[in-house]
Amino acid sequence: MGKLHYGSDAFELDDRLLAHLQLIIGVKLRRGESFFMSWKAPASSGEGRRAIWIDNGVHLYFQYSGGREPKLNFAWAEKLADSASKGGGLIIMAEDVPLMPDDGS
Repeated sequence: MGKLHYGSDAFELDDRLLAHLQLIIGVKLRRGESFFMSWKAPASSGEGRRAIWIDNGVHLYFQYSGGREPKLNFAWAEKLADSASKGGGLIIMAEDVPLMPDDGS
């Protein structure tokens, strides 16, 4: 499990998910677009849903636990990016779309 550091907070997330979020968040912030990002906390944590406002003014970095860069699933990234462009913001969802042939598989 890696960590998404945002301001003074750190959130544990899977390295594969982090790589996809880095892609999407990087594009959105490069364009000057702020947005909400939300996800459900693991049931074992006893917490519910989390939401943070992603903005260029807040210190952000991605910390990966593994040394290998995961293959990106551009179909999943597109679904995540589509949600980020809507009113509810980027909603982290399961990777339920297969890798496309041109994704390096």
